[in-house]
Amino acid sequence: MESTFPYGLVSADSHVTEPPDCYSRFIDPAYRDRAPYIANDPERGDLYVIPGMEHNKVPMGLVAAAGEESDQMSFSGRDFKDWHRSGWDPAPRLGDQDRDGVVAEMLFATVGMNLAGHDDLDYRRATMEAYNRWLQEYCAYAPNRLYGAGQAAMKDPASGSMELGAIAAQGFHAVMMAGSPGEGDYDDPIYDRVWATAVELGLPLCFHILTDTSFRPFRGPKINALLNTMRSCQDIVGMFIYSGVFDRFPDLKVVCVEADAGWAPHYAYRMDAIYARHRFWNRCQELEQKPSEYFFENIYMTFQDDWTAFRCHDQLNIERLLWANDFPHSDSTWPLSQQLLVEHTGHLDDAIRRRILRDNAVNLFRMDPPELPTVSAAA
Repeated sequence: MESTFPYGLVSADSHVTEPPDCYSRFIDPAYRDRAPYIANDPERGDLYVIPGMEHNKVPMGLVAAAGEESDQMSFSGRDFKDWHRSGWDPAPRLGDQDRDGVVAEMLFATVGMNLAGHDDLDYRRATMEAYNRWLQEYCAYAPNRLYGAGQAAMKDPASGSMELGAIAAQGFHAVMMAGSPGEGDYDDPIYDRVWATAVELGLPLCFHILTDTSFRPFRGPKINALLNTMRSCQDIVGMFIYSGVFDRFPDLKVVCVEADAGWAPHYAYRMDAIYARHRFWNRCQELEQKPSEYFFENIYMTFQDDWTAFRCHDQLNIERLLWANDFPHSDSTWPLSQQLLVEHTGHLDDAIRRRILRDNAVNLFRMDPPELPTVSAAA
């Protein structure tokens, strides 16, 4: 592999695309007749069907559209055979990594983002346990290059703690959290047992965009909905900070996945301003630090081609910025990541560039990826 970045890139947010038998093969037999499955629509192509959801069909066209021209992308008209094979078969995955100069990836679910909003919490947990078994097998093909984030349904604090324990026991290095839990919300102290377990196990809690269905409505043209995707992660940040979770668990690590980072300096400033001015007439407990201090210590952010994040890095904690390529989804920078990063990081010194493009993810997720032989230096 030749790379513009001699140490090799590490993507903090990439994806698998669940194959037809992902759930039926591994799910609890009690749920096998309701396992998510693929069905073909003559007009829309292959759709992943999730029984028991109002909007239960996941069109797979865009989730396997990495590398396509923008005017060719569509929700419809793509069958399973047309997906990037490496999304579900680990054998060709390393070749696709090499093509993008990537030496390791943290892998998140695709269909699982929709499952995170399933109202049947027992079903949600059964499907996620099945997915975790499948992902464990996938990552075992190349454990120093394929790292998985196991999914947790978070029905309640007791079962949520057990899920984290099982995910760690399966060898996963992170947990992909349901956007909203089944009981109460994450600011409730009843979830302290979950945070304690996460700290004890060293599991970063990853909140991926599109895992909280409450943020899907939009106004105006449909394209406006895409601007809403980061809102759920911003709400998670505010909820954890203002409710004092990080005072109780200063070593807890929360990752906003695929929500960009260029917005963070203003958001952190606004959190401080609101706390200073309005906390007495709004319900909020006294915090030991300013909200921005928790933000820059406990919150990690992944992003693809958010050049503003690189431009305002001096207003952020550079050790909390994680580059990603989002392969094989439609927002992916694959296979042009290196070319884009040369442009976006040209003003950074080598040490900062390496932190964001590799070392921060390695440290957070406890990875041990290979290094590349030196070929050429970044521009």
